[in-house]
Amino acid sequence: MKKVFIHPTAEVSDRAKIGANTRIWHQAQVRENAVIGRSCILAKGVYVDFGVKIGNNVKIENGVSVFHGVTVEDDVILAPNATFTNDLYPRAFVGSFKVYPTLVRRGAAIGANSTIICGTTIGRYAMVAAGAVVTNDVPDFGLVMGNPARLKAFICPCGKRLEKRRLLGNRVMMSCPACRRRIGIPKNDFALLGPID
Repeated sequence: MKKVFIHPTAEVSDRAKIGANTRIWHQAQVRENAVIGRSCILAKGVYVDFGVKIGNNVKIENGVSVFHGVTVEDDVILAPNATFTNDLYPRAFVGSFKVYPTLVRRGAAIGANSTIICGTTIGRYAMVAAGAVVTNDVPDFGLVMGNPARLKAFICPCGKRLEKRRLLGNRVMMSCPACRRRIGIPKNDFALLGPID
């Protein structure tokens, strides 16, 4: 594990694969067969379950548990105490259960104290607001809030809300007032906000 920092209080399985320049801090635990990419930060008290795949340049803040069945792509932030599940029908007295996979796509931001119900996909550069409870897929660039989480806007990779411009074929072309980037949102995704005028 070349150029990897592991705090003395962390527990990292020798069967985990950790990418270069990754830092694992106080009381974190990384289980066997977990794969963590390059230049990641696992803050205090992070738990990464067996077989979990974490991409490059991922920041996992204090108290986050990433359970078996969760895949996190590159450039994602998981804010403090975000919660993942992996079983839709949990029972303490049942010996086995079915894992429902969860995917967090590239560049997504998962807010503090949010809950991601298993079997969902969080789209590219999407943002889950603090405290939200995600029960359905979140589209690329979508901003969701509330319990259950509802789509409220679309956002730029820079984090600012996109402004609607015009319909072009099957996409609603939007632009960022901050960085001027233009992004095409599929009509079906945009329609989740309401009628397209």
